[in-house]
Amino acid sequence: MPKNSKVTQREHSSEHVTESVADLLAHEEPVDYKRSILNVTGETWDKQKDGDEELDAENRPAWNSKLQYILAQIGYSVGLGNVWRFPYLCQKNGGGAYLVPYLVLLIIIGLPLFFLELAVGQRIRRGSIGVWNYICPRLGGIGYASCLVCFFVGLYYNVIIGWSIFYFFKSFQYPLPWSECPIVKNGSVAVVEAECERSSATTYFWYRETLDISNSISESGGLNWKMTLCLLVAWSLVGLAMIKGIQSSGKVMYFSSLFPYVVLVCFLVRGLLLRGAVDGIMHMFTPKLDKMLDPQVWREAATQVFFALGLGFGGVIAFSSYNKQDNNCHFDATLVSFINFFTSVLATLVVFAVLGFKANIMNEKCVVENAEKILGYLNTNVLSHDLIPPHVNFSHLTAKDYNEMYRVIMTVKEAHFKELGLDPCLLEDELNKSVQGTGLAFIAFTEAMTHFPASPFWSVMFFLMLINLGLGSMIGTMSGITTPIIDTFKVRKEVFTVGSCIFAFVVGLIFVQRSGNYFVTMFDDYSATLPLTVVVILENIAVAWIYGTKKFMQELTEMLGFRPYQFYYYAWKYVSPICMAVLMTASIIQLGVSPPGYSAWIKEEAAEKFLFYPTWAMAILISLIILASLPLPLVFILRQFHLVSDGSNALSVTYKKGRMMKDISNLEDNDETRFILSKVPSETPSPMPTHRSYLGPGSNSPMEMSSAPNGRYGSGYLLASTPESEL
Repeated sequence: MPKNSKVTQREHSSEHVTESVADLLAHEEPVDYKRSILNVTGETWDKQKDGDEELDAENRPAWNSKLQYILAQIGYSVGLGNVWRFPYLCQKNGGGAYLVPYLVLLIIIGLPLFFLELAVGQRIRRGSIGVWNYICPRLGGIGYASCLVCFFVGLYYNVIIGWSIFYFFKSFQYPLPWSECPIVKNGSVAVVEAECERSSATTYFWYRETLDISNSISESGGLNWKMTLCLLVAWSLVGLAMIKGIQSSGKVMYFSSLFPYVVLVCFLVRGLLLRGAVDGIMHMFTPKLDKMLDPQVWREAATQVFFALGLGFGGVIAFSSYNKQDNNCHFDATLVSFINFFTSVLATLVVFAVLGFKANIMNEKCVVENAEKILGYLNTNVLSHDLIPPHVNFSHLTAKDYNEMYRVIMTVKEAHFKELGLDPCLLEDELNKSVQGTGLAFIAFTEAMTHFPASPFWSVMFFLMLINLGLGSMIGTMSGITTPIIDTFKVRKEVFTVGSCIFAFVVGLIFVQRSGNYFVTMFDDYSATLPLTVVVILENIAVAWIYGTKKFMQELTEMLGFRPYQFYYYAWKYVSPICMAVLMTASIIQLGVSPPGYSAWIKEEAAEKFLFYPTWAMAILISLIILASLPLPLVFILRQFHLVSDGSNALSVTYKKGRMMKDISNLEDNDETRFILSKVPSETPSPMPTHRSYLGPGSNSPMEMSSAPNGRYGSGYLLASTPESEL
């Protein structure tokens, strides 16, 4: 300690010396506040606990490279929704016109909130529970709500990976098993399966061979053992990828993140060579500008942006918590956001190229079937040969010739035209058929691939891509559960990972009943949307309004070495909360206007039929929403009324050997000395900015500065890593 310091003077003099907090913080060798008389929090110093915290901070795992981290974030954010949700929304909401609201909302909502989650995870170096306990103890329920939503999503998301695994192994045969309807024997006569004949081969294979689906959610039908085995394989893959934390999952990401791009590019090249592919792509990029004025289009675009980036799940925070403190997370947020967008566009190009090919195939089939009907009517004199244009050749009938013939017959036979049962066979009608989700991947796409040369190869590649997309997202989803639980409760990583996978598999058996697909639909529609919207709104409020946007921007400046654009200040403080509140309101209204229901496959009719959920299913649906949201008010009430201790206090001055930190809560700048000593503040202000943080038991401020001279920011102190305190 310098000889001229006021503490040294006091030791050699009886003269009264007034000390400010700034003076105390300037000491080169501060003592630990828990061991000193300055322990104003009244905490009992625990040497073992204090040592554990320092070791925890130093030994926290880290990514092997920046590339591994970026691939992990890409693998998490780029998932099945990019392949089968985005193309459907693009088709439904105006083609190329849909890209405009999506891109606008990505910039004003998606990017700022994604950057926010990356920044808090990297700064505090904790999972979601620890991060939000640290920032605002009363909103600590955000982390627990995120974990619950991740659990619900993981339960059904892995079932989809199980379906992809089933199709993957079924693809190693020629012809593909869903290319033709099965033949059954009716006595001595072989006939086509009636359910298949009334629908299609790919539809029959999906509903009957794969799911063996029941007629409604009320008919359980017992376990589907094929799907149960596939689900077990899926959870085994996730467990193996996660068992060593980022040491194992990071390596898996090299393949699971990059392989889908290889497949998408291969499919795009192959798709562009298919007949009719250009029709599909032109249909996609033909903008229907009137759709841009529809509020529903903007609501669906906002929802897609929200889920595409994985906001609120905790996976983004978990991955970024393993970064170095000086990592440029702003660059990461921008890069991953736009890679996600361009991946969606790439996948949409592939989907529409293939669907354009399929539409041409189906249109030709329609022309042939209806031409046979017309020939029959001509042979039975129902129609006159004079109605057929002279240049029409039935042996080489084109879609253009058929349409011309169709219009003539419709004009002449207007009174009795419906009785003829002729279809218009328009390519536009085929392209307008909206297919999403499992219908796109397991019915429409599989049907198109049956017409590909070397169809088993393309089928293997497609479903291997789906497995990898799903696995990348599942690793992020599971990290949103394991990282905060391991950080907070200090459980063994391997034991907890294996135990959680086994537990999730057992609970997930509900999805591999014969009625399991209906439960997947329920969980997909209702278990995450509303709770996650509330979670993200509260995350935004916690940082921008409770912690303080100015303080947060200052910490980002010190952490990154540059000041983020002022755009983020206004986005976090005003734009994002308002937009998210509007989205939440619209979701609640939509829930009230459209009674919850699902599409059931009726075996006898060989068709889908919309059914409303029964009372018991409605109870489950409502319970999912309540359970996922319950930690938010529960934790707030417990901490607001001090039913559980959050360790918060009015003032905490912390000293650690080699480190310095101060934390002032609810005090104006430079008022700390007046608060302690009731004296006038020192004329020399503290060199450190004030920061508010979670003051939990044994916790420290998220801003720590080293006393080493010539620090990174040229201010006489060096930015140190954030301590891993008990929360």
